[in-house]
Amino acid sequence: MQEQLRASADVAIKECLAVQPHERVLVITDTKLHEVGEVLFRTAAEIAETAMVTILPRKSHGEEPPPDVAEMMKAYDVLIIPTDRSMSHTEARRNACKAGARCATLPNILPETMVRAMNADYRRIADLSIKMAELITKATSAQVTTPAGTDLSFSLDGMTGIADTGILHKPGGFTNLPAGEAYSAPVEGTARGTLVIDGAIADTGVLSPDDHIHIDVENGYAVTISGGKSAEYLLSIMEPHGKKAFNIAELGIGTNYKAKLIGSILEDEKALGTIHIAMGDNRSMGGNIRVASHLDGILLRPSLYFDGEPIIVDGEIVV
Repeated sequence: MQEQLRASADVAIKECLAVQPHERVLVITDTKLHEVGEVLFRTAAEIAETAMVTILPRKSHGEEPPPDVAEMMKAYDVLIIPTDRSMSHTEARRNACKAGARCATLPNILPETMVRAMNADYRRIADLSIKMAELITKATSAQVTTPAGTDLSFSLDGMTGIADTGILHKPGGFTNLPAGEAYSAPVEGTARGTLVIDGAIADTGVLSPDDHIHIDVENGYAVTISGGKSAEYLLSIMEPHGKKAFNIAELGIGTNYKAKLIGSILEDEKALGTIHIAMGDNRSMGGNIRVASHLDGILLRPSLYFDGEPIIVDGEIVV
């Protein structure tokens, strides 16, 4: 496994991030993902000046790192962040990118995900991600349906699609690794309908057919969340953050042909043929809502329509 992890780290450092000898690299990890952080640190250190900081795991996705670490982040050219809870949607990450750092987050990455989904043809993934992002940008409205019961619509008018290609060579760029999605925030306050999460969300693992999460959406917010134990768990981690955590924050389209639904959101949301709808913070995808929570719900066999035209039908891209 160590040799396979090292091969995947090579892809991340040399191909996705294209680290150069004159650059300074900072790896931020925590006590839960220290092994992955160590592999990435050693790989980067063979090329450039590299430091590693280990922090305590955050309590929620989107919680800020310690202030001194946030300040450090602005001083480096490349940031690599394998942590248990995602730092993607933090002010620390956004401010570091504004300062010129290019940043890859690897939230809660499993060794099997790193081995499988990182070893992919990222040019192929990039081409599809860019194509989907362009379609998002052109669209003014969207509708998502699934066999499980989702029927959700919202405006995309004026929003910009973002391609998470995994190719991160320019200052200020940001990606997940493994990568492979196109995404945007819906226009705030416009989402309405029914959302049925039937794939996975947060730490639920893959959802069973009798544990789907049913969400009623009005005026851009989830107003009721019902179902079994996974719905109860989801409510328990959202409610402490208040109303903003219930904002319909993101439409995401998976574009990584090697990713699979395994119950780990980092990989699940990239799987080709899936869509994810997130709730909570949307500032990383063009919105205005800041909250220390961002939770992606995976939808299986989705159909997606932009301005009434089919983009995905039953999990198959048709454009």
